[in-house]
Amino acid sequence: MTCDVDALKALLAEAQAAYHALQTGQQPRVFVDQNGERVEYTVANRLSLLAYIKTLQSQIAGQASCTGTPSGPVRFLF
Repeated sequence: MTCDVDALKALLAEAQAAYHALQTGQQPRVFVDQNGERVEYTVANRLSLLAYIKTLQSQIAGQASCTGTPSGPVRFLF
């Protein structure tokens, strides 16, 4: 099992930024530059993007044990 939590966190930040842009209407569908060239983008699926974010969050939580940080609450046994 590889412990690349930093890469997962970078992907998560990028996905969250894309989700925010999509939710606030900042995600352009068509871009026309100063020369009149037109570029069209496909609109991201909001639910698929949210599911991807949840998957990344669970992967980060699952790999937190590799970095030495606890992945859950501390439990005491008496």
